[in-house]
Amino acid sequence: MTTLSTWLPMAAGTGSALVGGFYFAFSALVMPALRHRPASEAASTMNSINQKAVTPPFMILFFGSAAASAGVVIAAVVDPGSHPPLRVAGAAACLAGFLSTMAINVPLNNRLAQGSSQNWNQFLRGWVPANHLRAALSIAGAAALLIPLNP
Repeated sequence: MTTLSTWLPMAAGTGSALVGGFYFAFSALVMPALRHRPASEAASTMNSINQKAVTPPFMILFFGSAAASAGVVIAAVVDPGSHPPLRVAGAAACLAGFLSTMAINVPLNNRLAQGSSQNWNQFLRGWVPANHLRAALSIAGAAALLIPLNP
């Protein structure tokens, strides 16, 4: 195995595991807690969290793990023997988690920021299942990228 085919899945898997853990924390802790708050308070808190999330460390992790996953897929297309199918499937799952974030969660966050707390229950109906999905995709993808393979 070349150095690139070793470190690229490791970077993609580690980044995706961290991102998936972040999403999991929202599913397991943050959103259940917000559901027990008044809608206006919950929406305001969620908007604040969304604003604070856009920091260099998280953005580097979020976009970097997606870029590394894309690199694994591209390397496998260019050189089919460079990565085992499990690694490619893991990278594809991580990319699917990234894409679901961009296609579902981010637009819902933006709508919540522009709307009122009256939209909170509608926001939850779309955002929470999408968050569960992106967490599962990111964590499963990370596992497939990081699981040891026989040489």
